[in-house]
Amino acid sequence: MIVLKTTQELELMKVAGRISAGALEEVGKYVKPGVSTWELDKICYDYIKSQGAEPNFLHLYDFPATACISINDEIIHGIPSKNRILKEGDIVSVDTGAKIDGYNGDNAYTFYVGQVSPEVQRLCETTREALLKGIEQAVPGNRVGDIGHAIQEYCEARGYGVVREYEGHGIGNKLHEDPGVPNFGKAGRGVRLLPGMTIAIEPMINMGTAKIKQLPGDDWTVYTADGKPAAHYEHTIAITDNGPVILTPRPSLDS
Repeated sequence: MIVLKTTQELELMKVAGRISAGALEEVGKYVKPGVSTWELDKICYDYIKSQGAEPNFLHLYDFPATACISINDEIIHGIPSKNRILKEGDIVSVDTGAKIDGYNGDNAYTFYVGQVSPEVQRLCETTREALLKGIEQAVPGNRVGDIGHAIQEYCEARGYGVVREYEGHGIGNKLHEDPGVPNFGKAGRGVRLLPGMTIAIEPMINMGTAKIKQLPGDDWTVYTADGKPAAHYEHTIAITDNGPVILTPRPSLDS
C-alpha cells in the first residue's frame, strides 16, 4: 500500500533525512587508507545517536550493523568488520539511515579511498549523474518506469551494467514501503507518481556485467559476478507539486 504523506509528515521526514545525510557526511571525513569498515560503522552509529535518532538498519531483518559498507566489487549489504581495512585506490559504498519521531531517512554514497583510477572515477560519476537523472523524473503524473528508464538509459549508453535484482523503494513510517523503484524499465509504465509520495532512489551500477553473485555462507553481501567494481548512490526524495525535493541533502558531498 502506498502512503501519501501530509505536509506535517514531510517535515518530520526532512528531519530524519537530514540526520541520515549527516551520518554520511560525518563518515566521509574518516574514509582513508588504513581505516576499517567497523570504525566507519561506529562513527555512523555515534552520529545518529548524537542527533537523538535511532539507526534504522541496525537489526532490521537481523542485519548486524548501522550501515551497509561495501568495498570495490561488493555492490550492497557489506557487513562492517574490524578485518576489512580500506586501501589506497579502493571505493567504498556506505548505505545508512536514521529514524526519529516515527519516520525514516535512507541514503548511500560511494567514497574514494585516496586516489582512484580514471575508470573507477568515471563509473562513480556516471552513477551519481544517473541518480540525478532519476530524481528529475520524480514529478507528479510520471510513473515509476520513467525513473528506472532514465537511469538505465544513461548508464547502459556508457557501457555499464544495471543491477536488476535490487531496487529503490517507498519510505516513511517503515524503511521499506511501496512502491518498488527499479533502476530499469520502460517510460510510462508502472505506478503513477503523486504528490505526497516519498521514495528512495538508488542506482546500483556495475562497471561490467549486470549479473550478481553471493558467496557461500554470506547471506548478505552482494558482489558483481565478474569481480569488477560497483557504485551505489541514493537519496530519499519527496514528490511535490513543485517538483522533487531531496530529503537527504549532503552539501559537503554532492556539491
